[in-house]
Amino acid sequence: QVQLVETGGGLVQTGGSLRLSCAASGRAFSTYTMGWFRRAPGKEREFVATINWSSSTSYADSVKGRFTISRDNAKNTVYLQMNSLKPEDTAVYFCAAADSVLARALDQYGYWGQGTQVTVSS
Repeated sequence: QVQLVETGGGLVQTGGSLRLSCAASGRAFSTYTMGWFRRAPGKEREFVATINWSSSTSYADSVKGRFTISRDNAKNTVYLQMNSLKPEDTAVYFCAAADSVLARALDQYGYWGQGTQVTVSS
């Protein structure tokens, strides 16, 4: 069992930056693939980024070059650094954990946090 808590959301202007954190508790954090997803108003939850146990990463095309996912296994924490933010990045951002290789699909993830709101003003 893994419990996930996201922090770091907030209100930022277009072009600004935010760093989201996801603290995990439970067994064997370092073995999990970790992912970030988001749900914009009126839209389905979508993949943002993922990182596996060896720190291999994969990104959605919409955030590639602007967002960076990383992990600190000693702190049981995964991060999402978001730069050059746009109004279309406004969403609730969710952290998730998977017993899998790099995973981009929602149904590959068995553990989810409650989410943190990110709002980008124009």
